[in-house]
Amino acid sequence: MNSSSLIHVPKTEAELTQLKNSLPQELWFNGNPMYLYQGFWTQKLESLVAFQNHFEAHDTDIFITSARKAGTTWLKALVYAICNRANHPPSESPLLVHNPHELVPQLESNTYFKSKCPDLSSLKSPRLFGTHVPYPSLPSSIKDTNCKIIYIYRNPFDTLVSSLLFYQSVDDNKTLKPELLGQFFDMFCEGRIPFGPFEDHVLGYWKQSLERPHKVLFVKYEDLKADPKPHLKKVAEFVGCPFSEEEEMGSVIDGIVKLCSLEKLKDVATSNKSARVYSSIQNEKFFRKGVVGDWVNYLTPSMVERLEKLMQEKFSGSGLL
Repeated sequence: MNSSSLIHVPKTEAELTQLKNSLPQELWFNGNPMYLYQGFWTQKLESLVAFQNHFEAHDTDIFITSARKAGTTWLKALVYAICNRANHPPSESPLLVHNPHELVPQLESNTYFKSKCPDLSSLKSPRLFGTHVPYPSLPSSIKDTNCKIIYIYRNPFDTLVSSLLFYQSVDDNKTLKPELLGQFFDMFCEGRIPFGPFEDHVLGYWKQSLERPHKVLFVKYEDLKADPKPHLKKVAEFVGCPFSEEEEMGSVIDGIVKLCSLEKLKDVATSNKSARVYSSIQNEKFFRKGVVGDWVNYLTPSMVERLEKLMQEKFSGSGLL
């Protein structure tokens, strides 16, 4: 069955307005409304619908997908470096001067936010894009063509904490108040977050990676952090840019790991404070610690117990745990 028949997307302004007025709403931390659309929450409904209606995927496209604050920026840098290593040696890489989100644009929140019908014809193949949109709601051309999807999954504890601290830093709120942590924790567990529920988002891509492994590659953030080289080899093979034996024996993979390290990416962001991918967010805000297990410094035992129970219930039988 063609995937376009499974999801209804409004086609006209009148239809979009009518839909918008009928959708359940929730205020996000920045005061902007979120809309419950196609089973998930979104802040930028208009640009999301434009993305669904107008984007046409190419067979050679590569998509970096994830829940928010799951390692998206890092994976964008790694995939960009892998796909462009023949064009740019590490010493001349655009990653030394550009944020990964500039080189791998986020479609629903940036590209289609700026223009409902952007001209993407000048982008060289393979085109690299990012999206947080859940799998069922992706444009049909992404699901129905031979393009590749790489999904990065991060454990829910670190994802939750990283998300909260990111939103707090964007609002320049330096002190994490206990009541704010409690409020955000409840919203996360109840699925009332952008592109949430988290577990539905993860399972959508996980199941596709099992059913269509040639189409969707599922990467775990913790595995990538612990031992990058074998996972980068797998990514390179998946996107059709495998490392040669000479590259594997040499320092090419190590060079990519170093080029895309959090420290290097953060240095680039802080060295040019005037450059912004999003007008309201300093580029350096996209980088914090990037470590595994930092959640232990923030979540209470009762929070950990509740989230563990929730994930056991949701992921049980999926093979993910």
